[in-house]
Amino acid sequence: MFTHETKIRVRYGETDQMGYLYYGYYALYYEQGRGDAMRSLGFTYKELEEQGTIMPVVSMQSEYLRPAYYDDLITVKTILKELPDSYFVTFHSELYNEAGKLINKGSVTLAFFDPVTRKKTKLPEVLKERLAPFFNIDEQV
Repeated sequence: MFTHETKIRVRYGETDQMGYLYYGYYALYYEQGRGDAMRSLGFTYKELEEQGTIMPVVSMQSEYLRPAYYDDLITVKTILKELPDSYFVTFHSELYNEAGKLINKGSVTLAFFDPVTRKKTKLPEVLKERLAPFFNIDEQV
């Protein structure tokens, strides 16, 4: 299993009239967590795109358990529970407040997609190589 944590501070402009983090911003927090997780593996979405793979979102699920408030420091935990072996990858996200309480959880499924052929493609080898050690799989899978 691969996990990565990143911190995000709730900005005033991200809150609603009740002072809660607006529900629509959770997807952005998931995205920042995914992007930072990719960087921790040594490359970025931009580099993956330059190598011919884009990753559009095909589904998202979110469960709101507790509110986040302006100026809260949120820990976004991004988890890959399994090494992708098809055309899709699912990132699981858990958001925690400063007291360590789970405030939100969700998942986002993305497709591996070739922008030239406009067809789904398999997990890029570079990503498979970087993730393999987290799943106790030999890098020459």
